[in-house]
Amino acid sequence: MANLEAVGDAVTGSFVGRAIEPAAGEGADGHTHETRCLNCGTELLGSFCYACGQHSHVHRTLHAFWHDLLHGVFHFEGKIWNTLPLLVWKPGELTRRYIEGQRARFVSPIALFLFSVFLMFAAVGLLGGGNAAITAKKNLDSELAADQQKLTGLQAVRNDMTTGAAASKVDQKIADTKEEIAAIQGAKSGNLQQAGAVTTDVPFLRNALPRLAKNPELLVYKVKTEAYKFSWALIPISVPFVWLLFPFSRRFKLYDHTVFVTYSLCFMSLLVVAGAILGAIGLDSVTGLLFLVPPIHMYRQLKGAYGLTRWGAAWRAALLTLFAVIAISLFVSTLVTIGLSD
Repeated sequence: MANLEAVGDAVTGSFVGRAIEPAAGEGADGHTHETRCLNCGTELLGSFCYACGQHSHVHRTLHAFWHDLLHGVFHFEGKIWNTLPLLVWKPGELTRRYIEGQRARFVSPIALFLFSVFLMFAAVGLLGGGNAAITAKKNLDSELAADQQKLTGLQAVRNDMTTGAAASKVDQKIADTKEEIAAIQGAKSGNLQQAGAVTTDVPFLRNALPRLAKNPELLVYKVKTEAYKFSWALIPISVPFVWLLFPFSRRFKLYDHTVFVTYSLCFMSLLVVAGAILGAIGLDSVTGLLFLVPPIHMYRQLKGAYGLTRWGAAWRAALLTLFAVIAISLFVSTLVTIGLSD
């Protein structure tokens, strides 16, 4: 609701600003007609101001407002359509061309990253919200029912037995089953101690675990919030791993690796969006196949961006897949730590 209110405030503010803004030089068609740049005052000689680069004519229509919004987000004037196909099919070529200076044709890595991350969290929040939690709860309920039925059967068997080696084995099975039941009940109620949580000597964790045990949903909420705010941290976390694929190379600089990582993260974010959409329309089997895409995409991007042979790209893609798991684990661990320390 807060996000919707913010959007509403922004739109309302734009209309209010338009209402009180002076309309000097504006024609009936919503275009301004002036001889000097409205931004810096320089005399106009063409379609753009040669001093600051602003358009000679400013559009003051509602259509122009939405056009500017779309242009600002998507770069509809060609950039997004030049960028996305290459990002999907030829990521290495996109990375190399951007590094070599072809900037005007493509959306910059950081701009595309910010948009794709926003889209990913929006899609997951809207389309993938509670299904996992519902499924997990059903699984816990079924496991609990099965263990309780097993415990009843073991106790019935034990009642018909006397003491001895066989009875001891049944007693041990009964004890183990009771521990499983207690762990499941603890997981359902959020009691980490019952669920077998470990203790720690780290001061802030020791103080935070009791709060987490009472309200685990709060940690999940905090992690989601921090993940959105700190998603950019995946870039500096990942760059050193890519550098390890080309240690001490003079051909490739840290800038090259940063562009590579950022475009790669853009694709992975959009892949998550695709998975959320497929899952929402019931194509879960197809969603599972998407896990095969990242290594292939890494291979293609490495081969094209760094001019590698097939073998050179293959073994680096295998290592990079492992590095990606490590990087994500570090990122999530950091978020959990932040969530526990708040």
